[in-house]
Amino acid sequence: MKNRNTFNLFILSILLVFLTQSSVAQPGTVTINADAQINELLTIKKSLESENKMDEGYTIQLFYGNLEMANTTLKKYRRTYGTWPASIEYETPNYKVWAGNFATRIQADRALIEIKRGFSGAFILEKK
Repeated sequence: MKNRNTFNLFILSILLVFLTQSSVAQPGTVTINADAQINELLTIKKSLESENKMDEGYTIQLFYGNLEMANTTLKKYRRTYGTWPASIEYETPNYKVWAGNFATRIQADRALIEIKRGFSGAFILEKK
C-alpha cells in the first residue's frame, strides 16, 4: 500500500510539472490588417461633424431665402463671429444659413444671446 501511494504521488507530481509547463503564457504579437480607407472615412466624418451635418443637437438659423442673400449673410456672420462653424443648407425652396453645432439647448441659448446682437431674426433649431 505504501508503494502504491508513493507511485500515485509520483505520477501526480509528473502531471503537475507537465501541466504547469504547458500553461505558461507565450509572448506574442498582434498584426492588424486594416483597410486604408478607414483613415479617409474618419477624416470625412470629422469634416461632416464640423459642418453640422452629422450630429443630433441644436443649431441656430440665421437666414432663409435666396442663395445670394444666404451668401451675404454667411459672409457677414463669418466676419462678425468666428467662434461657431456656419454653413448654407438647401431645403426646397429656400437656402438656410445655420451656425453652430450644439449638443445641449443651454449651449445654443448662450450662443443665441450673442448672435442676436448682429442677427435679430436668428432662432434655435433642433436637429434630428
